[in-house]
Amino acid sequence: MSAKLLNWGLLSTARINRSLIPPLRASKRNQLLAVASRSQESADAYARNWKIPRIHGSYEALLADPEIDVIYNPLPNHLHAEWTIKAVEAGKHVLCEKPLALSVDEVDAIAAAAQKYGRVVAEAFMYRHHPQTLKVQELVKSGSLGTLKLLRGSFSFKLTRDGDIRLDPAMGGGSIWDVGCYPISFMRTIVGAEPLEAFGWQVTGPTGIDDTFVGQLRFAGDIYGQFDSSFVIPFHAYMEIVGGEATLIVPQPFKPGLNEKLFLVRDGKTETVKVKGQELYLGEVEDMADAILLGNIPRVTLEDSRANVATLTALLESARTNKPEKV
Repeated sequence: MSAKLLNWGLLSTARINRSLIPPLRASKRNQLLAVASRSQESADAYARNWKIPRIHGSYEALLADPEIDVIYNPLPNHLHAEWTIKAVEAGKHVLCEKPLALSVDEVDAIAAAAQKYGRVVAEAFMYRHHPQTLKVQELVKSGSLGTLKLLRGSFSFKLTRDGDIRLDPAMGGGSIWDVGCYPISFMRTIVGAEPLEAFGWQVTGPTGIDDTFVGQLRFAGDIYGQFDSSFVIPFHAYMEIVGGEATLIVPQPFKPGLNEKLFLVRDGKTETVKVKGQELYLGEVEDMADAILLGNIPRVTLEDSRANVATLTALLESARTNKPEKV
């Protein structure tokens, strides 16, 4: 399949699609062929606006299209597992927005379907593919920081749109699922292991979701992680990685651009590490092509996604019980 051009279909007209459309059109191995909506009218209007050649008036029709190879699933969180599994059963590969699912059982069901039907399923953590993230991993593994001790992360913004699906607990809403998943994923990626224990606190908003979440993770080897996420705090995003000899500061960890800077602080002196980046969402598109056409293992494996979901659910359970939870 190494010479095949992959045809993609968008499962809904979600806002996040606009981030994926440009890299799909820039890629030499992928092309955007179709879009589906719950109504033909909505699909027609979206296809005209974005110049998408094939239009489907239902999600089921897109999955039944024999020329579609890959489905992009940007549906609300509570529909990720259901429609990813339906797509796999229809013979499609799937790039699913984060979080891949809302429980470990759902991830296991996705993995079972992917194995049964021989399809690739990957979670769309776009930052994982960016050169900056790879550079941070390289610096930590090289020993530049000394022995890893502590990681801190934050991702917040003010969500002011009434009726936003991220405010609905029945749809998998909450700041930790929407943006807290990023620093959690980042810490796990950098440590290269799973946390042993999680402790969390949340400030519950009017709809019942966590407006703000603050959590701690304990890893083996006396490594600790701290993070916060929020829908009521002004935009704030960063990662800090502390070792026994130096600290690495990542000012734009989750949405890095074409030219980024890392700051390595050692003995009171700051060294600037410049990173040449790439279009943020291109990496996950090309990673899918590598997995489907070349048989490579996706950078974000289903085992990785399962572990992130396990950490998220442990933190939420800790906030409910006010006790540490094993991950």
